[in-house]
Amino acid sequence: MPYVAEGDYSRAGGEAAMRELLARVTELDAVFVASDLMADGALSVLEHAGRGVPADVAVGGFDDSPVAAGTRPPLATIRQPWDRISAEMVRLLLARIAGEDAPTVILPTELVVRRSA
Repeated sequence: MPYVAEGDYSRAGGEAAMRELLARVTELDAVFVASDLMADGALSVLEHAGRGVPADVAVGGFDDSPVAAGTRPPLATIRQPWDRISAEMVRLLLARIAGEDAPTVILPTELVVRRSA
């Protein structure tokens, strides 16, 4: 798949994946990265490649970690409801321990718009 590059959720993983994508897809104009830390690495590679963000390539991350607000430009990202995720994990674990089937749970997320996209 030419438009997918895998990483390991580290900044270095984001840098490597972005280098790989830029080598394969010259018309790349947007990327969605699986974590804010990886997106920070992608931003660094784009800057060194002379690609403006968001003018040339829009970048979005995932997690809304403290990294997201501190990148240059600040990273657009997806915020997850960590308190609800934790509560649901405990509830589902207790249900499984009790021998009950655990249903699939889908929780809402929120787009945090910042200047990278």
